[in-house]
Amino acid sequence: MRKQNQLAFSLTIDQFKEMDTLAIQNYALPIELMMENAGLQMARLVSKNATRKNNIWIGVGPGNNGGGGLVAARRLSGWGYRVKLDIPERKLKPLPTLQLERSIAAGAEVSNLSKADVFVDAYFGFSQKLPLPDIFLASIEKANRDSALKISLDLPSGFNKTNGDHLFRPDFILTMAAPKIELIKFGHGPGLFIADIGIPGNLYEHFGICQPDFAKEGIVKFTNLPG
Repeated sequence: MRKQNQLAFSLTIDQFKEMDTLAIQNYALPIELMMENAGLQMARLVSKNATRKNNIWIGVGPGNNGGGGLVAARRLSGWGYRVKLDIPERKLKPLPTLQLERSIAAGAEVSNLSKADVFVDAYFGFSQKLPLPDIFLASIEKANRDSALKISLDLPSGFNKTNGDHLFRPDFILTMAAPKIELIKFGHGPGLFIADIGIPGNLYEHFGICQPDFAKEGIVKFTNLPG
């Protein structure tokens, strides 16, 4: 019964893509603002699971998910954490390129992937297409072999929504705005967190779901949803 009630908060991946588009078109919420919010929430989740002596690595992709990871890098660096960036594909889209400049200015370093205490998978998000580019596979495999705490920013890189398979193996997933039904269906609920990226309650009502209670914190654990 509890699982059924928790699904009242959930969207499919395709529904979330539509929610994201409507937030931009109907509520004047620019991608950069939602990216900023996503990265801030990831930084907060990492800070709850790391010390300033830890090595925090963020794997960065060329698109908006990578941009969110770079916002997290800037925030964490600004808070005094040691942050390094793995960027397999150096040709980033314009907005992530700007976020990279900002994160480096704040103290994050681009380097070859090495031992991590916390690793953030921000290579690809909800718009990822399979198969992933070969250039990312070595980084994902290396991160998987590491004993670090692993966190995915939204869908794990290499996620197959038809069968739940994924290349990156996270301990936690921080998904945007609402739980994704595909993640719940394939058993990711216990390690699933939901991030407030600024989407208003009216848009949740449009999709017939409940908005998680973000008023006290910007991150809600899936297993703490009412039900």
